[in-house]
Amino acid sequence: MCLGRAPRLHNAGVTNPPARLARPGRTPHDPARRQALASALQAAAALALPACAAQPTDASTSAWTQRLEGDTVALLGEVHDNPLHHRLRAQALRRACESGWRPALVMEQFDLEQQPAIERSRTEQPRDARRLIEQAGRTGGWSWRDYEPFVALALQYELPLWAGNLSRAQAARVMREGYEPVLGPERMAAWNLQRVPDAAWQAAQEKEIDLGHCGALPKAMWSSMARAQFARDAALAHLLRSHGARGAVLLAGNGHVRRDIGVPRWLDGVPASRTLVVGFVELEGSEPLPGQYDVVVKTERAPRSDPCEGFRRQRGATTT
Repeated sequence: MCLGRAPRLHNAGVTNPPARLARPGRTPHDPARRQALASALQAAAALALPACAAQPTDASTSAWTQRLEGDTVALLGEVHDNPLHHRLRAQALRRACESGWRPALVMEQFDLEQQPAIERSRTEQPRDARRLIEQAGRTGGWSWRDYEPFVALALQYELPLWAGNLSRAQAARVMREGYEPVLGPERMAAWNLQRVPDAAWQAAQEKEIDLGHCGALPKAMWSSMARAQFARDAALAHLLRSHGARGAVLLAGNGHVRRDIGVPRWLDGVPASRTLVVGFVELEGSEPLPGQYDVVVKTERAPRSDPCEGFRRQRGATTT
């Protein structure tokens, strides 16, 4: 795992892995090989310091975890299907709870309308994380075994646990109808959705949507999909503002936690000094850009098939 202040980001999850340098041979008396190695090390140090460290397995040893205390609002990103990202975040949060921190926990993985099911499960079986997930997490296609440790921590330490996401049905309606017909004027005002993203913000969000769908979406869909993403980010930010007086943690995808386009843009009234934005990315993805995260945690890529293959097949089917 590599740790560093944000250099550059890719959020779309689809990228061409960078070429890797071949490992130098062990021929210490070869001047050319030794010079090449020295040059490579100097270049790496200049570009990556302090971005890379050895591959620790315990996130609690990382400097950023020392910020998990008090009224910190920590936004912890993820690549959804990378189990190591979940394990490292769970380790850090457990260590913070063991030290006495009691933040509210906001999870993208639960839809907003499942909050009553969360509360009912906590009342009926206060320590049964699996039952809570069965009651409140039946939608969304998430790998719940990766998220169960966070639910278990919330139950063990009696942390407030908040469902944060718009359902797919609501998001689809926001795309078609806009904010107010779906969310209502009170929720729209509470979430600050009367704000209109500036042109650069809008363009950056649309770019990520295009990248995230492998360039397969018609351009005409970008703005409506960006609107749904804005609504999701605003909903998550509202929960952090409302329940983060004693600290809060958001568990969400990297796109949601980015400072330039995500939830932090909607955190009106929360000083930037209170927030900590950590991107969990993969070594074979594009580098984060400055300003997207405060800290970048890099891990190996999780095994997965080419996420663009399905889009290619669909495109081929429509052209034959």
